[in-house]
Amino acid sequence: MAVPRASTSQLRLSSRAAVVLQSEIRNMSLECERVGGINLSQGVCDTPVPVEVQKGAVEGIAEGFNIYTRYDGLEELRQAIATKLGRYNGLTVDPASQIIVSAGATGAFYCACLALLDPGDEVILFEPYYGYHLNTLFAVGAAAVYVRMEPPDWTFSLDALEQAVTPRTRGIMINTPGNPSGKVFTGAELQHLAEFATRHDLFVFTDEIYEYFVYDGREHVTPGTIPSLADRTISISGFSKTFSITGWRIGYAVAAARWAETIGFYNDLVYVCAPAPLQIGVARGLARLGDDYYNGLRGEYMAKRDQMCAALQANGLTPYVPQGSYYVLADASALPGRSSKERAMYLLQKTGVACVPGEAFYHDDQGEALLRFCYAKSDADLSEACNRLDRLRSQ
Repeated sequence: MAVPRASTSQLRLSSRAAVVLQSEIRNMSLECERVGGINLSQGVCDTPVPVEVQKGAVEGIAEGFNIYTRYDGLEELRQAIATKLGRYNGLTVDPASQIIVSAGATGAFYCACLALLDPGDEVILFEPYYGYHLNTLFAVGAAAVYVRMEPPDWTFSLDALEQAVTPRTRGIMINTPGNPSGKVFTGAELQHLAEFATRHDLFVFTDEIYEYFVYDGREHVTPGTIPSLADRTISISGFSKTFSITGWRIGYAVAAARWAETIGFYNDLVYVCAPAPLQIGVARGLARLGDDYYNGLRGEYMAKRDQMCAALQANGLTPYVPQGSYYVLADASALPGRSSKERAMYLLQKTGVACVPGEAFYHDDQGEALLRFCYAKSDADLSEACNRLDRLRSQ
């Protein structure tokens, strides 16, 4: 006699599922695939991988780096990151106790949130924000409080910052250079934020993944180098953008040892480790590439920025010229549509160029006139995209 199947009425998605959805960035990538367009939505960075990094990964496989690593990453990579932090960022850290290699910068941020935030804690996000920062907070049961930045330079009000603080505020996220705005926080701004975070006893989470993409003579300042932030900052970065290896998932978090250990334990639980031979590829790349590479990267992407912004301006999409990163937000209010999604879809249908609706970066309707374009493309693809934008003049 068959045993009746148990009722499935209690089976359901978790409460977290309602707030963690596929990002609009990926949605637009799918829409782009459907029409065979040029994808300026997702920051896939389909430019060449440095030969030194490629060779390093092959060496890693041949040398037997094909099994689990320590939960915090291979010693060779942690040492290479520490050297890079000292030379470029001005940050002195112990590679044995303060660096956690994770599955990209997003993985490092997730593990840091798991280690340091409780459900109901609040974290201040500057808006426009990067959607993965918001969704990561939601995934751990934390909440976001928003502080608006205003174009064209994406400045923020210290009064608004103070008004955002509640008894539940536990941290603040500083994304510099910023996605999607291209905002590069100045030393003066960071000093204000350091005083604010210290006075309110907050963790400072940073996302510095675009640290080498700074333009017009600006310099990237790592918030963790400010003495008052040394013990409360979790500095997060990675190599997806710098080496054009977005699919390798090699990132890291840097923190005081008392925070880093637990961040590492969560890294072990969620990811076990980042891919071992790819860690070697990044370590060897860091060791073999000199300043000429990073200076060249900066110059190359500044030229791409200028090309992209000129094409947008010529076609009625006023760009807010980014100070860093490789994205540009543009005013698309001249395009047909009642929302940024409708405007993005119109642009895709009219020109075959995919971008991201500005609503993906705001918690309210303030992004409805904005579109975000990624210019981390090959010269041929970027030129084709810019040429296609000229079709707007025939509307």
